[in-house]
Amino acid sequence: MNYRIVDLDRYYRKGVFRHFSEDCKCSTSMTARVDVTELVRFSKATGTKFYINFLYVLSRALNSRDDYRMGWLWETRQLICYDRIHPTQYVFHEDTETCTPVYTTYSDDYALFYRNALDDAERAKETREYMLDAANHPNWFDASFIPWLSYDSLNIELPDGYLYFMPIVNWGRYRAEGDRLMMPVSVRLNHAVADGYLVARVFRLLEEEIGNLIKG
Repeated sequence: MNYRIVDLDRYYRKGVFRHFSEDCKCSTSMTARVDVTELVRFSKATGTKFYINFLYVLSRALNSRDDYRMGWLWETRQLICYDRIHPTQYVFHEDTETCTPVYTTYSDDYALFYRNALDDAERAKETREYMLDAANHPNWFDASFIPWLSYDSLNIELPDGYLYFMPIVNWGRYRAEGDRLMMPVSVRLNHAVADGYLVARVFRLLEEEIGNLIKG
């Protein structure tokens, strides 16, 4: 786990950070539909799991900008930027209707990431315990699939005073809209490190990374 300390005096969001970390502590979230038509076709053509393929492009998108890799050191009250962040995926157990968090290490190498994510998920199926260990995984972001519904909106609430800067991303079941397959994706970020532009930018980056994966 490597990171650099952000110089708040030179931070390009200095004023915004101070306001939303002191005066008005809150988060910002957005839900939009992402065109996953080509990613679905790619998954079927390659015999790979759509879920893991999307997890990969999501991880690439969030690792592409410093703004999405921010953290907060409570002991020293310092803003930091991680070199890399990793997805916390979830395995759902049909028999108990509960989930087990799965910590998967991100790699730019698609084949390596796919194999690791698949193996991690398979191992998690063997337990029914929650096993959340956020304290030892500070640079893991929450990535949760909601396959039972193609929803229109979703909101994740955290305490206003809690300076949690990792992205929280959810996505639901895709559905046909005309000749395209559209999937709802929800992105939550702390307002101290992100505004509407940065949240909206995640969706554009997802589209770019889907194209990059398909092109190889």
